[in-house]
Amino acid sequence: MKKWKTNEIQIRDPFVLKENGSYYLFGSTDKNIWGQGTSVGFQAYKGEDLEHWEGPFDVFFPEEDYWGKDNFWAPEVHLYNGAYYMFATFRGADKMRGTAILKAENPLGPYLPWSDGPVTPKDWMSLDGTLYVDKKGKPWIVFCHEWVQIKNGEVCAMRLTDDLRKSEGEPMTLLHSTDAPWTGKAYSREHNMEGWVTDGPNMYRMTDGRLILLWSCMADKGYTIGYAVSDSDEIYGPWKQCEKPLFEKDGGHGMVFESYDLQLYLAIHQPNDTPNERAVFVELEETDDGLKCK
Repeated sequence: MKKWKTNEIQIRDPFVLKENGSYYLFGSTDKNIWGQGTSVGFQAYKGEDLEHWEGPFDVFFPEEDYWGKDNFWAPEVHLYNGAYYMFATFRGADKMRGTAILKAENPLGPYLPWSDGPVTPKDWMSLDGTLYVDKKGKPWIVFCHEWVQIKNGEVCAMRLTDDLRKSEGEPMTLLHSTDAPWTGKAYSREHNMEGWVTDGPNMYRMTDGRLILLWSCMADKGYTIGYAVSDSDEIYGPWKQCEKPLFEKDGGHGMVFESYDLQLYLAIHQPNDTPNERAVFVELEETDDGLKCK
């Protein structure tokens, strides 16, 4: 199996799973992730540190009858009730994007379809679903309602059934892109429109109990990450936006994890430019004001 350094791997939307003393790196790995009919599947890498990796490992390559046809984006893998669940974005033949859930018994799969199609609303253009388990142990999907459908992108949440096979209840809006003072407009050539993006939500609970919601948007310096803090320390909010971005150097789709040596990191892809995007791990620290890049 080939050895790689982090800066040699083309990947978007990086997600790091810690398990059994190793790191597993997942992300959008198709060489042309934007084109129609060009999607192949997801690959992953395994490492003992955050600089050297073994791979790629084929973790999900669907059968021909799978509902998702292209735009294979942003796979995340969560250990839940003894199994590994992949939350990933796909676009179906009806051109609607949504997040579906896959399942495996091992971190590197193979992952098999678990939900019956997307668990996000069928008539919504949605993406970047992530798992959140509340204080009562109930699972939620937190995801983005796409700006190209509603112009002012949203981050939303829906309850999932305990087995993660489907959603239950109605979606709840947590925030709008324009709620933050730092966001700027984006332009979509495909849809010939301007609007405000919401991408890559990630939930992180600080050691003092505060619940933080990271998300990405376009801003003055390119792809940018900010976050909001829940006044109730739970998914219901209300959510208060931080006045300044967390990271604003043309890098985004972040997630927070702690290394085995107890260093807190923000995983992002940077730059936001295909095929040059790479996984970057930025050191973080918790402060009285919230999260801060070192």
